[in-house]
Formats: sequence, C-alpha cells, structure tokens
Amino acid sequence: MSLSPSDDRLIVALDVPNAVAGLALADKLGDAVSFYKIGLGMLTGGGLALANELKQEQGKRIFLDMKLFDIGATVEAAVRGLAQFDLDFLTVHGDPHVVRAAKEGAAGSNLKILGVTILTSLDRADLDAALIQQGDLPDLVLTRAARALDAGADGVIASPQEAAAIRALPEAAGKLIVTPGVRPQGAALGDQKRVATPAQAVANGVDHIVVGRPIWQAPDPAAAARAILEELAA
Repeated sequence: MSLSPSDDRLIVALDVPNAVAGLALADKLGDAVSFYKIGLGMLTGGGLALANELKQEQGKRIFLDMKLFDIGATVEAAVRGLAQFDLDFLTVHGDPHVVRAAKEGAAGSNLKILGVTILTSLDRADLDAALIQQGDLPDLVLTRAARALDAGADGVIASPQEAAAIRALPEAAGKLIVTPGVRPQGAALGDQKRVATPAQAVANGVDHIVVGRPIWQAPDPAAAARAILEELAA
C-alpha cells in the first residue's frame, strides 16, 4: 500500500533527552513522519531550537506540548512569545480562564490551542489524591472538554476511550481531538492507563494520535511508524 508522507494524523512524540537526539530520530524517520510533538521534558535540552529546525528547515508540523497553567496574564504572555515561532499546536490546561488567555496570546497567528482535559496517565485514585471532585473519570473529562471548547479552545487532548463522547458534544463541531495513550496492538502500556489502538482511536473520532515509545524504542523506528500509518490508512 502506498502511503502519502503528508498523512499527519500520526504525531510522533520526540520524548528523548535533547535536541541532538530528537534530530537524529527525525532523520531516521525521514518522510514517514510529517508531524512531531516536543514536550516539556526537552525544553531545557534545546526543544525550541529543535522545533524551529524541524519546522523551518524540514517543513514538518510541530506540536509544542507545554501544558501551560498560570494566571491569565502570564499564560497570554507566554503564548504570545511561543506564537512567534510559527508552530502548529500548543497545549494548555483546559481551565476556561487559561484557554481564554491562551487564545488572546495566539491571536493573529495560526497556532492552535488545545485544552488538556485529564492526563491519560491518571485514574480515579490519582484524582482523589489531588482532591479533584468526585465523579466518574469519563464524565469529568467530558465536562472539562465542553468547558474548554466553549472557552474557545481549537481542540482538546483526551484519552481515546473518551473521544467518541467528546466528538458527540455540540461544542466539538469543527474542533480537534488529539489523543496520547495510543498503543499499537501488542505494545507495552508504559505509564499510560487509558489506551486504545490507532484504529480504535480514529474510529472514535480522533483527528491526530500521538505515539512515542512504540516508535522510538523500536529497532527500526521508520518501519514502526509506517506500520501505524498503514493501520490508519486501512
């Protein structure tokens, strides 16, 4: 099956220690991958420089996963600074005041603001420990997603297991759903607790899936990426 290198539904998480390792991985993946996520863990390892290199020199799309949370003025200033790099996606926590501030900071740019609902590594016991209100986790995710979208978010980050319910929200019309917690059949779960396969995620209404370890830990990362793309294409 021939695959278009522009299939950007797969976002590869460059969860490696620094920009040098990230660039080496991107070189291995080549044309198989057109969209990369750079997270907070690489920020002090040259993450922004890597984002610029991949975007400006290689034409890749970039998802900056910063999960910003602060008072509105600080979030707005931070997002305004990041928007100047012409990146594609940025995460903030889905609290309405944070989303509204981030949208102000992104005004005039093409940067899409994605609200984080509840991290896919958390379960109800984790929420109890953090004094988060009672209720079933999927219901809390749905409520947070609706509020983030109503506040102006361009999309949300959510587990693939909640994606179908989010897609059915009136507020989700025309909005993006991006999901981590995607594992190809047979892959180790790692630190994720709410997972699905790539095909299940897309069937549930997800626009982009984020995959890290199953690709960069593979003996042949490009082959691992192509296998996921084949599953998406099928």
